[in-house]
Amino acid sequence: MGKDEPVWGPVHQDIVGLLADHPADVPAVVDHLTKLQDLLVRLPPLERSCPLADFNELYLTITTSVLNGLYDDRFADPVFLARLDVEFAARYFDALRYWTEASPATPRAWSCLFRRMRGPDARPLPSAAAGVNAHINFDLPFALVTTFDSLESEPVDGTDQHHDYLEINQIFAERIPELRRGYLDNWQLMIDMLNGDIDDWYQGELVEYTRNVAWRNAQKIWRCRHDPEARECERERLDDNAAALGRLLLSPLGAFLQ
Repeated sequence: MGKDEPVWGPVHQDIVGLLADHPADVPAVVDHLTKLQDLLVRLPPLERSCPLADFNELYLTITTSVLNGLYDDRFADPVFLARLDVEFAARYFDALRYWTEASPATPRAWSCLFRRMRGPDARPLPSAAAGVNAHINFDLPFALVTTFDSLESEPVDGTDQHHDYLEINQIFAERIPELRRGYLDNWQLMIDMLNGDIDDWYQGELVEYTRNVAWRNAQKIWRCRHDPEARECERERLDDNAAALGRLLLSPLGAFLQ
């Protein structure tokens, strides 16, 4: 990338325009993610193998499943689930906008993946995993707090809202097999066939564990939400932890382990 070349190369202005406002509902989130995917796969030099596109495709698939769940009355508190989906997406789009503006406000959790968009090439599965790590381990706790605050509720175990939150784990479990295999090379697919359902089970358990940790972190942030210093300490802690894990996932060791 040349010194004065825009962050997003030939699609820079299109992405700037897309990120100019936040989607207001879940159908709009799906629309934003779809348009972003169409732009990311045109980003040189990697184009269709763009690391961010690997994550965005996964995120689009899961969000589309959430939208279908809302249409099918799958959730006990659809107002909560829809608001959480919007708040969650807003943090992803904000991270992209900060990176576009070369802002120091770009979360470190996301920067490690964004830096790979112009190479060196990163394998699809580690790229998608690094995006999931940043979005769940860093973005999700704060999206939960913002959602509960706006609805004048709070993160309490065993409520309808907690049940709906856990239902997303089931959506991941339903979609993980096809998603994960879409990121594998031919030789990896051969190993995957030999492993049977073990890898799918492991990935599902990992997502469930990570989202449970995010819920606990949201409860912790909720208790200190009126204390700016304590909240900032939590933000720094979660950003540092997610960034460290993201770098590992994108490293040769991380790629090998996946």
